[in-house]
Amino acid sequence: MIRRRAGRAALVAVLLAAGGLLVAGALRDTLTYYRTPAEVLDDPTAAGQRIRLGGDVVPGSLRHDGDLVVFRLAADGHEITVRQRGVPPETFHEGQGAVVEGTLASDGVFHSDQVLVRHGNEYRPSPGPTGPVDAR
Repeated sequence: MIRRRAGRAALVAVLLAAGGLLVAGALRDTLTYYRTPAEVLDDPTAAGQRIRLGGDVVPGSLRHDGDLVVFRLAADGHEITVRQRGVPPETFHEGQGAVVEGTLASDGVFHSDQVLVRHGNEYRPSPGPTGPVDAR
C-alpha cells in the first residue's frame, strides 16, 4: 500500500515537472524584451544583430523624408538615431515612448523595420459632450 502511494506521488511529481518545463519553454518564446540605448551602445557585438530598442522619442528630432522617418530615441542620457522605412503608427509622436525593431549599423544608426508605441496603462474616458444632447 505504501509502495503504491509512493509510486503515484513520484508519477505526479514527474508529470508536474514535465508540465512546468513545457509551460516555461512556451512562455520564453512569447516574452520579448527591449534594450535601452545605453545597453546597445555598450555592447560591441550589437552591430548587425536583430534588436528591440526602447526609449523616448527626443523632441525636435522627428523628420519625415518621403517614406523615410528619422528620429532619435533616448533613455538615461544616451541617444541613438533611428531610421525607419514606412509610416509609423498614428499615435507615434515626439516625447512619447517607443520600441523599434531592427539592426544597428556599424556607423551607430539603428535601421528599424517596425515601430511600436509605448503607452501607459491608465484609461481615461473621452470628455463627454460640451453642450446639450438632442435626444430626438
